[in-house]
Amino acid sequence: MSTHVPDLRGLELLVLVARTGSLSSAAAELGISQQAASSRVRTMESLIGSPLLTRTTKGSVLTQHGDLVVQWARAVMDAAEQLDAGLAALKQDRLAHLSIAASLTIAEYLLPSWLVAVRSRQVDVGQPPTDFTMTATNSERVAGLVRGGLVDLGFVEGPEPPEGLRHRLIAVDSLVVVVGRDHPWAQRSPRRVTASALAATPLVIREEGSGTRTVLERALASRSMAPPVLELSSTAAVIAAVAAGAGPAALSSYAVRNDVASGRLVRVAVSGLDLSRRLHAVWTGGAQPPRGPARELVDWAARRES
Repeated sequence: MSTHVPDLRGLELLVLVARTGSLSSAAAELGISQQAASSRVRTMESLIGSPLLTRTTKGSVLTQHGDLVVQWARAVMDAAEQLDAGLAALKQDRLAHLSIAASLTIAEYLLPSWLVAVRSRQVDVGQPPTDFTMTATNSERVAGLVRGGLVDLGFVEGPEPPEGLRHRLIAVDSLVVVVGRDHPWAQRSPRRVTASALAATPLVIREEGSGTRTVLERALASRSMAPPVLELSSTAAVIAAVAAGAGPAALSSYAVRNDVASGRLVRVAVSGLDLSRRLHAVWTGGAQPPRGPARELVDWAARRES
């Protein structure tokens, strides 16, 4: 921008002088002292290189150059008002809508209750409820959507948060090994297998990029894993296959708790294997999630699951 262009507040002052015919009246409308107003006029005159006002006993009169500047300034002020209105609309739109991507376990078993709780709190305090849109996919894809600016906020699962993204720990989860109720492991007493036996058994697993699969493969990295019996792209499909007798699977404790409680699936302990993992909220930008519904949602989830 040219070094000869005054700032908006200075231009606004000059337009008010033209309307009121008085520097003191213009200063009063802007909520500044007459001394401050005079200083702004001198700054503008220095930038432009020409007097803009003539002071008289009856007030302030625009010079010929001052009158030209006011004509141009009105167009600038109109554009600034349009810009301000547009930015306010963008901010309101951001506060009214929040796009989220979440790993399948979080999307299916945790996020819905978080969204309901946040909207209920907003209604309780008289705040317009946020419209949430959610994409459910694997953790790798969630990280890509957040990095690409295609969603405002992400939730992922895995041993550690994705590189290059801001993050906050939401909860610590653990994978558990489950089988169908007719599987031989379900008949054992106690129901326990070794890590080596698990690695040697064809499993029903999630697809590449899934946080669930990443945790399992890292936990068994020192052992040679048998080829999977099935590779499926959703937790619900894995649960259905295990219940039908396809083979064992390692899934989130959140995902299988109802099926284990009902007897549809049977949980089998694994000796000498750490299957814990962390659930993180991820975003780009500042150290904290963006103000508004994104931060409300992350704060609620962290409190709820801690």
